[in-house]
Amino acid sequence: MEHVVFELGLALALMAAAGYLAARLRISNVPFLIVTGMLLGPHAPKIGMIDLSFINSAPLIEFMGRLGVLFLLFYLGLEFSIGRLVKSGRKIAVAGTIHVGLSLLVGLGFGLLMDWPLKEVLVAAGAMTVTSSAIIAKVLVDLKRTANPETELILGIVMADDIFLAVYLSIVSGFVLSGATSVGGVLLSAGTAFGFMIGVLLLSRLAMPWINRFLNVQSNELFLLIVFGALMLVAGFGESLHVAEAIGALLFGLALAESDHRERVEHLILPFRDFFGALFFFSFGLSIDPFGLGGAIVPAVIAAVASLIGNYTAGMLAGRAAGLSYKASSNIGLTIVARGEFSIVMANLGAAGGLLPILQPFAALYVLILAIAGPLLAKESRAIFNLLNKVFRWQKPLPERKIVVPAAPTEGQD
Repeated sequence: MEHVVFELGLALALMAAAGYLAARLRISNVPFLIVTGMLLGPHAPKIGMIDLSFINSAPLIEFMGRLGVLFLLFYLGLEFSIGRLVKSGRKIAVAGTIHVGLSLLVGLGFGLLMDWPLKEVLVAAGAMTVTSSAIIAKVLVDLKRTANPETELILGIVMADDIFLAVYLSIVSGFVLSGATSVGGVLLSAGTAFGFMIGVLLLSRLAMPWINRFLNVQSNELFLLIVFGALMLVAGFGESLHVAEAIGALLFGLALAESDHRERVEHLILPFRDFFGALFFFSFGLSIDPFGLGGAIVPAVIAAVASLIGNYTAGMLAGRAAGLSYKASSNIGLTIVARGEFSIVMANLGAAGGLLPILQPFAALYVLILAIAGPLLAKESRAIFNLLNKVFRWQKPLPERKIVVPAAPTEGQD
């Protein structure tokens, strides 16, 4: 722990340089932060006091990265309200089912194409199904799309993915780690996840008058302590029930979106969201060893292309089923392609079960490709839609308006 402060300062300086470069190029800083982390880490050299391996500060950076996921999802929840989500419940259920079903089929098909054993196929399919809620939240905020009509469906897809993950992880972990599955255990896990989500939403609605009075304090310090304390408790309690802590943060944000203090919370949390969110993507990059990616390049590229096509199709189907325009549906398909933390969890499960060694570098490279492609595709969504629209002709071009030019006055006329 001797040089932790210096290492942390060095990490922040490198992240600032990556962010500056991204700003100059006018694109999201997410890919730059991930690649910066990838180029450093345990394999990087040590030059005097400058230790680019970040071994001493790695646990601290990883923990602050976890906080970044919580703040990103909490802020995303604040942008919505329970009332809006309940009103759109059917549309969200349909969109989530379409995305999970199509992505899972693509993942299973890819694993069978690679001729991998059944356990490896199931792990790869899980890694290819669940989106990265952290990256998607960051992209929506960066591109200022939180108020767009399609963002409700994107949020619903993120929640459906996490419900699927809880159930799927239970099944696959039992199959991979113990060689057996328990129907009762799977049902209990799924029921617990649903119960936690419904419980938080209902309890927050019933207790809203009390929450409004309790948060009515003048001191910003006390206000933040109350909000952050409650955020950690809800997220941590969800984790203890095997529900992703990020979902707990999202639900707490949804609950506070109904309160009288929403604008104050949004204003005060912004610096924390940006700071810890950047650390999450940097710490994710630190976990990837670029020298271990060689044999996984071809499978990862094939899987990434298949996921791009599958996610775009799912986004178009989900958006159109909800009555959105082709352009808004296209935005959904181009926003949900990013993969991240949950795919890495699936790969680690394969390693714990002694499956093929290629699974971990495959997942790391697959995640890296889509983590970089996702923000870029979302940013260029308008140009991509216009290009595809010329091929598929989803929207007819607007008729040209005839402009009538008044005749020039002749001589003798006013």
